[in-house]
Formats: sequence, C-alpha cells, structure tokens
Amino acid sequence: MAEPAPADRTGPRRTFGPVVLLGLAAAGLAAIAGGKPWVAGSSGSVDSRSESTLAVASGSIGGASESPLALALALVVLACWGVVLVTRGRFRRVVSVLGLVAALGVAAAVVEAISSLPTKLSDALMEVSGSDTASTSFTAWYAAAAVGAVLAVVTTAVAVRLVPTWPEIGSRYDAPTGGRAADGAGDGALPSENIDIWKALDEGRDPTA
Repeated sequence: MAEPAPADRTGPRRTFGPVVLLGLAAAGLAAIAGGKPWVAGSSGSVDSRSESTLAVASGSIGGASESPLALALALVVLACWGVVLVTRGRFRRVVSVLGLVAALGVAAAVVEAISSLPTKLSDALMEVSGSDTASTSFTAWYAAAAVGAVLAVVTTAVAVRLVPTWPEIGSRYDAPTGGRAADGAGDGALPSENIDIWKALDEGRDPTA
C-alpha cells in the first residue's frame, strides 16, 4: 500500500504575509481611531466640534467623546503582531492568542460605546452650556474604529489557527552565543553562517527559507 503523501503546507504559508499586513493595518486603524472623538454633539450654543468650546472644556467634553480603552487595547494588538513576526514555536501561539483577546476587547469597547458615549457627551455638553437638552451623533472615527476592530478580530483569529504553519525567523538570527563568538575571534573572519546569509541575498534567495 502506498504511503499517504505529506500534507501540503504551501497554502497556509502563503497566508502569512497577507494576514500579517492586514492585521497590522487593522490594529493601526483601530489605534488611530481610538484616539479620536467617536461622538459629536451640541447643546445650546456649545458644540463639541467647535475649537473654542474644546479649548474651554476639553477635559469634560473631549474625554466624554473618546474611548481610551479601545486605544490601549489596539496598541496591544499592534504589539502582538510585532512579536509574532520575530518569535517561534509555542510562545508565538501564546502571543497570537493574547492578540485575539485584545482584539475582542477593542470590539467590546466599540459595542459598549453605542450606549455609553452619547449619554456621557450629552451630560458634559449640558453641564457646560447650562441647557437641559443636547443632541449627539457618531462620527466617522467611530465607523473606522468598528471596521478596525472587526478586521483585528478576524486576522488574530486566523493567526491563532494558522500560526503553527507559518514560516518562522531562522535560528541564525538569534543572539550569538559565546562559542560562536569564539569561533570568529582571532582571525577577523566572519562566521560561515553570516557568509551564507549574504550569499543567499546576493542570489535573490530568502535566507530564512
């Protein structure tokens, strides 16, 4: 009986670049949007979009229209993608799970903002204006944060599933040990692994393959 052919891992490996790039873009979008006003509104003569109003009451109005938690968690997702790029093995899988948890946190912050931010901003506007009515609406930054959160969840979930099949940085890029340094000492010659790296680059090959 013929032995079964080994599983083809080329497909999952090809997802590495697109998923990482999309994940970085999603986390970056969520981080940028997280530091912007998600809700805008007005009460009497006070408008949260007015520079003069923000100059007088930036703390109460600006803080009521933003989500610092989403910003912090998006930065965690961004950091996790950076770690995934430079680590290997089980630790890489753990970091991808952490990224997924943080991405879910960003998504939860986006959902929670639907009910909390308009109320907070209305209260802040009425306190500044002295009026008893206020109107609010979500900004384009909220939509951007929502898109970034959804993409962050999708890409980190894909990373958790496929990270064992993704290419890893070669061990030759690890910090040199004492023995390796000793091999190159005395004659001023480069270690043979470094020579192989440069040779592969000159030939247009990926030295990590």
